[in-house]
Amino acid sequence: MNDVVIFDFVSNSNISNWQVINDGVMGGKSKSQFYCNDEGQGVFEGKISLENNGGFCSVRYTCNPVSLTKNKFFIIRLKGDNKQYQFRVKSDKNNSHSYVFPFQTSGEWQTITIPIQEMYPAFRGQKLAIPNYDGANLEEIAFLIGNKETESFKLLIKSIKVQ
Repeated sequence: MNDVVIFDFVSNSNISNWQVINDGVMGGKSKSQFYCNDEGQGVFEGKISLENNGGFCSVRYTCNPVSLTKNKFFIIRLKGDNKQYQFRVKSDKNNSHSYVFPFQTSGEWQTITIPIQEMYPAFRGQKLAIPNYDGANLEEIAFLIGNKETESFKLLIKSIKVQ
């Protein structure tokens, strides 16, 4: 199997292809930021607000198209804050839907293993009646937090690979 590195953070990583998308696109008041710290980690942090029907923050990375048909898992090295997040992918960056896998953070460094074929299609929080992700093409990855409560969050990301 060929390991594919989607993103590996170092202290001077070029994060220009990472973009924060918060609920402000729908009138919400949540705020977040994404930056690379001196320890060589991507830092996604902010505060979720439920005002104006808000409730989510996300950061996404657009990559050159890559086929993952020979791969079985996303392998993500990260440290969260005991909160649940979603890892999301798009086979076409212009699709309205994403393929989603929720995961729980422990407050410690952990390696999250996500079976590619278990990522389910969803749009605005609703599961769709189409097949799960097949890995044929990858153009975008994202992390999203939206636990239906007002809360601060911080997620440190070291690497995203496919195995």
